[in-house]
This record gives sequence, C-alpha cells and structure tokens, in this order.
Amino acid sequence: MRGIFVTGTGTEVGKTVVAAAIAHTLAASGKKVAVFKPAVTGLDETAADGPKTGDIDPFEAHRLADHELLRLAAGSAQSDEEIAPYRYGPPASPHLAAELAGEEIEPARLLAAAEAAAASADVLVCEGVGGLLVPLAPGCLVRDLAVELALPLVIAASPSLGTINHTLLTIEAARAAKLDVASVILTPWPTQPSQVEESNRETIAALGEVEVQTLPPLNLSRPATWPPMGLFPTI
Repeated sequence: MRGIFVTGTGTEVGKTVVAAAIAHTLAASGKKVAVFKPAVTGLDETAADGPKTGDIDPFEAHRLADHELLRLAAGSAQSDEEIAPYRYGPPASPHLAAELAGEEIEPARLLAAAEAAAASADVLVCEGVGGLLVPLAPGCLVRDLAVELALPLVIAASPSLGTINHTLLTIEAARAAKLDVASVILTPWPTQPSQVEESNRETIAALGEVEVQTLPPLNLSRPATWPPMGLFPTI
C-alpha cells in the first residue's frame, strides 16, 4: 500500500485540511488518489448533501463534512461509504458516537475498506480521527489502525503556544508503536509568524528529530488556489 496517514495532536488542529492539501497535491501531480477516514462524527453540524467538484460556494465549503472535503480535494469519485464506512451525527468520539447509534465499529471492516480504497488508486491518503490514542472501538485505537496500514505518518499541529508538548507527545506515541513519522505540519501558519511560532517550529524539529512543514490558511472553496505540499519519498 502506498500513501500517507494523517493524524493530529488533538481535535480542531487542521488535520482534515492537511489531509486535503496532501490529496490535492498528489492529484495535481497526476496520481489517482483515494481518500479514507475510518469514522466521521458531527454530521449534524455540516451540509453533507452530496458530492462536490471544482470550486464551490464559500459558505458551502466551510460546511462540508470531512469526507466531502477529502473527496473534493482528491478529485475522487468515491462514495461516502467508500471514504468513511462509519458516519454519525453527534460531535463525539467515534466509539461513543457508535454506541449512541446502537452499534460498534468493527476494526476488520475498517482495514478491508482502507485496503479496497488503496487498491483502486495509485496512492491512499488516510485521515485518522482526533489523535492517535482516540478509541475507535473497545480494544482498538486510531493508532492500531495506523499500525495495521503501515503508512508513513504526518502529524497536523497548531503553531501556537502549547504545541511543543502536544506534538512531541504525539511523536513519542507514534514511535512507540514503530510508526514512521514523515513530517509535522503546523497550520494555520500566519503570513508573519511570531517569535513564539518560529521557536515552536524550530524546537519541534530539533527535539522531535523530524521535518516540520507549514501550511497557511486555505480558501476551502477554491482548491485550485491551495499551495502544493512538500511530498514525501515514501509516497
């Protein structure tokens, strides 16, 4: 399997935007890109009303569910089911959202769906849920799925105060499971970063012994304007 697994230092740190930017960069380079996310929650707060292509209305762009933004970025024709096998309305951890829906997420189903998506494309961009230690089901963390897929890991993180601890903890959790951390991406990276933000980038790179990239705020309604991401030798 060729691809990348995007995780984050927590929720709301730009993980979906980073995954979308990587998927769009790969698609623009001529690769057929499949996208995958094991579970999507919070659909009660999004539009979730069908596939979109090309540039779209700015208001709609900010209401897209995670799997919809990934599909738009990759130029993919995958169905909702193929991208995200489990989709829930409440904004909750996936194991709780599944429980509220009266079911349990099946790790074997996730692995099979990810493998099927990868088989249909040149490269797979997989986005996790929350951080690495978020539970998907009893006895199964997001990290366990990442280990099964054995893809290089990209960590999305905030550039602001507090990110050093969060990011280094995530790197340690990844390497403890023998995952290959390909890069950390700080987002949204400001046009004029502060001394704290610059120091955060340098410190994470030095202490984490990892490549650190930055990604500015994106106009989600116009993927054609997104800057290309630095690609990784393993993709």
